[in-house]
Amino acid sequence: MIFPGLRRILAPFLLAVLLLVTSCSAKQPSRFDQAQIESTKRGATPAVVKESQQGSSFNKFLPKGGGGYDRVFTQEKKGFAEAKLNKNGKNVAMLSISDTVNLPDAAKKFQSSTQKIGGYPAVDVGNTQTAVLVGHYQVKVLSRDPSFTKSDRDAWLKQFDLNGLANLK
Repeated sequence: MIFPGLRRILAPFLLAVLLLVTSCSAKQPSRFDQAQIESTKRGATPAVVKESQQGSSFNKFLPKGGGGYDRVFTQEKKGFAEAKLNKNGKNVAMLSISDTVNLPDAAKKFQSSTQKIGGYPAVDVGNTQTAVLVGHYQVKVLSRDPSFTKSDRDAWLKQFDLNGLANLK
């Protein structure tokens, strides 16, 4: 062996060159990044518009727990707030408020509504959801357990502060 220290110098040098070459290579966008790029090029509208309310502003309009029910906030983002309604530790329903300026077609289903809750148009969506349109806000109760019926959903919709929500600016 002519250069005994060469191995000690050569190994770190080759490792450094390998790290430099691999870190400087161009990274291909993921399929999700690519989809975002393509949809933006087509002029797609953003998922949440600037005018949408902050989800935290909806929390005070959701009904409080009581009567054996516990309200647990689960999601809050711009234009949306959601809470679980639990009874005896079991999730029986979901309570939510969403700003329909993000989904303009969401309000169309209320146009032919004959049902009213709290003076606002209401619709049943399938067998498990009841929704009310308050201005451009959709208030919804979704049954998560068969024991939570349509009449339960209607009663909980009446516990929302619908008039307060109507005055939200």
